[in-house]
Amino acid sequence: MQDSKPYRNPENKRVLIIGGGAAGFFTAIKIAEENPAIKVTILEQGKDVLGKVKISGGGRCNLAHAEFIPRELSKNYPRGQRELLGPFNSFSSGDTMAWFEERGVDVKIEEDGRIFPISDSSQSVIDCFMNACKANGVSILTKRKVLNIYPPEEDKQCWKAICSNGESYYGDHLVIATGSSKFMWEQISHLGHTIVPPVPSLFTFNIKDPRIKDLMGLSVPNAEVQIKSLKAKNHGPLLITHWGMSGPGILKISAVKARELYNLNYQFEIKVNWIMEKEQDVLEELTKLKQTESKKKMHNTPQYGLPKRLWHSFCNYCGIHAELRWADLSKKQLNKLVKELCAGIYQVKGKSTFKEEFVTAGGVQLKEVDFKTYESKIMYRLYFTGEALDIDAVTGGFNFQAAWTSGFMAAQAILKELE
Repeated sequence: MQDSKPYRNPENKRVLIIGGGAAGFFTAIKIAEENPAIKVTILEQGKDVLGKVKISGGGRCNLAHAEFIPRELSKNYPRGQRELLGPFNSFSSGDTMAWFEERGVDVKIEEDGRIFPISDSSQSVIDCFMNACKANGVSILTKRKVLNIYPPEEDKQCWKAICSNGESYYGDHLVIATGSSKFMWEQISHLGHTIVPPVPSLFTFNIKDPRIKDLMGLSVPNAEVQIKSLKAKNHGPLLITHWGMSGPGILKISAVKARELYNLNYQFEIKVNWIMEKEQDVLEELTKLKQTESKKKMHNTPQYGLPKRLWHSFCNYCGIHAELRWADLSKKQLNKLVKELCAGIYQVKGKSTFKEEFVTAGGVQLKEVDFKTYESKIMYRLYFTGEALDIDAVTGGFNFQAAWTSGFMAAQAILKELE
């Protein structure tokens, strides 16, 4: 049922949240828990809420990352690093863990630092949110696509949202938590905000190359990936997929250079150091093996912990057949193998979305937002949370952390305003 009271009433405080995702729910729950007198309403255009929470981490929901120093945590955000430092001092990874555990969702830290529910199920998080909303009277309205937003024309008026079903909803404060919605960004731009054009971030590289053909699923624990044309490099686990390369080593560099790679139409060259060693050191080490392993077949003696099939592929590419022994390795073959291990060149021709998790770089321009409150600097009582802002992170739970923190900060500011 629509809310038909367009004017602010001190006895009837209302907060309207557009977007039924992670940031929207977190904002709503904090407000409702701390001040039950405030009527909180979430408008979601789809038939279901918390869709991204459901698929995160392969359905396990990667809640956050075990980086507890705010300055170090902020370094995982190619866009938003400077702006997030202050908010992270108010609500960070440790606070996220405590928040969920206080509401019955026990969490764990995995070896790579990612934080998950002990249940390994995103449904635990969804149930937590839904139960908290039910217990604190938050109204969740689905199939409510917001077509127009109208700001207050005078101090006593409310924000107004008109939905596709013709209903209107009002709030003393309006929170935009719609993620990377181009339609909603258009609405925000009509209010005077600048929208940084969105481009994909956090994606894998499409590479068709005989060296990695039919090696899907193989990985190395630490490889360096370099895009020389952009003076960019990163290292980390690297995974070979049926379409090319993925893994944290690839994903981080895709996020950091998202806009530049978009401008290149995702056609570029990368250099891969598969073993994180210097060429001269590897040359000396392999030269010694010609003496110490002289009678052994090269195919049977993989080096530097490389998967056997990957080692075989490199050997074949360098003209080293299956029966060749270390003693018979030519200087030309040796030099080519060193180059493949430490500085292999691969042509990237396109990108692929990382699993089902689509992240964009772009959104409300950061200089137009007060990051002490997440309130608009242009329109009073208008707040932005989550991926509606031009903030995005590398993989590992960091995007959700930005959502929780933004929801906490916006809710805190709204609570103070409505005291």
